[in-house]
Amino acid sequence: LNHSRNKTVIVELKNGYRYIGKLNAFDIHINIVLNDAVEHKDGEFKRKLGTVFIRGDTITVISPS
Repeated sequence: LNHSRNKTVIVELKNGYRYIGKLNAFDIHINIVLNDAVEHKDGEFKRKLGTVFIRGDTITVISPS
């Protein structure tokens, strides 16, 4: 994750949502902060969110975009 800091990542959650944004910060629990985040559900764009905090226990995948 350190190599992906300030780069765009894709974060997939257990509930099927996908967030794409720049990785700003993370901690030992893999809680993460994304900047310029956008939300997708079922492959469709939903909305622009800006800065978001995502709890690590909801994340299934973090991938460089």
